[in-house]
Amino acid sequence: MDDTVAHSALFSQQVFLASDHAGYAFKTPVKQHLESMGIQSLTDLGVHTADVPSDYPAYAHKLVRAIVPAHAIGVLLCGTGNGMAMVANKYKGIRAALCWTPDIAALARKHNHANVLCLPVRFLSQQEALSIVAAFFQSTPQGERHARRVAHIDPSDP
Repeated sequence: MDDTVAHSALFSQQVFLASDHAGYAFKTPVKQHLESMGIQSLTDLGVHTADVPSDYPAYAHKLVRAIVPAHAIGVLLCGTGNGMAMVANKYKGIRAALCWTPDIAALARKHNHANVLCLPVRFLSQQEALSIVAAFFQSTPQGERHARRVAHIDPSDP
């Protein structure tokens, strides 16, 4: 699949967003940024306020349970991104990547075929977060060499 076709397929794919109370402040700007990039199908799974503390695992589970059957892409936002990534990566077929630079986000998509982007919002400016989102969504999984390696991520694989 050439990059134009892959890029087009990504932007027509379903995308889900979720955050805990710490990630809430960046969720709307990220959602607006994705819409401005041309993402056509975007679902916000919460939280819908930062005023009430929320448990990040609940929102990570909710997002992953939505994206797995839909073969969708997800964005999780929390204070460090670590908790969300840990929960998401418990699921078969999920490759959640904690990204703090655009280069790491692009390589997570290209080399690791990441399908969930986790953002550590307490350690990023809003502009940095938006740059990371752009890099993640403008990158596509690459070639056989990387696909072969990704196939071995599941512990049931040899």
